[in-house]
Amino acid sequence: MLGFLNKERAVTVFWILFGMTILALIGMQITGKPLQTAVAPGGIITFELIGNFEGSQSIISSWQGQAMIYAGLNMGLDFLFLTLYGLTIALGCLLVAERLPTQWSGVKPLGTWLAMGVILAAGLDIVENIALIKLIMGSQNEMLPLLAKWVAIPKFILVLLALLYVIIGVVPVLRKSSR
Repeated sequence: MLGFLNKERAVTVFWILFGMTILALIGMQITGKPLQTAVAPGGIITFELIGNFEGSQSIISSWQGQAMIYAGLNMGLDFLFLTLYGLTIALGCLLVAERLPTQWSGVKPLGTWLAMGVILAAGLDIVENIALIKLIMGSQNEMLPLLAKWVAIPKFILVLLALLYVIIGVVPVLRKSSR
């Protein structure tokens, strides 16, 4: 599964990516804080999931002034973040799948599928970002908020499933390695 990396190097790469993902996440939180308004209590997440043109325009109106600079920074930083989380979680799925004890062999292939799924999620995130950026830049295309919503939902589901696989799978892996 990890033919391109030896096992020790794969773990090192994972931890480097994990650290970089956390730093990008912190950046996303900092640039996202000014985007939390009465209209968008969840900030950028509200914008991603609003799903209708009127709602998206209300959110954008609530971000006028300096908040629009933060919106642009946040959207730009998300391109780095989606690359990092995609690689980190995918590698985490592959590492867990490779190290699962034999009695867990039935769920090992799921790790490979979820690794591919989280890369797909990052691709969906790109589509979502482009739709949202077009809205921020003034597009009047009423389909863009709907597109953003319907690529964001499977993105969140795929990321959540992959994270659950890694978190749950770490337990038997750690038990196996402690023996």
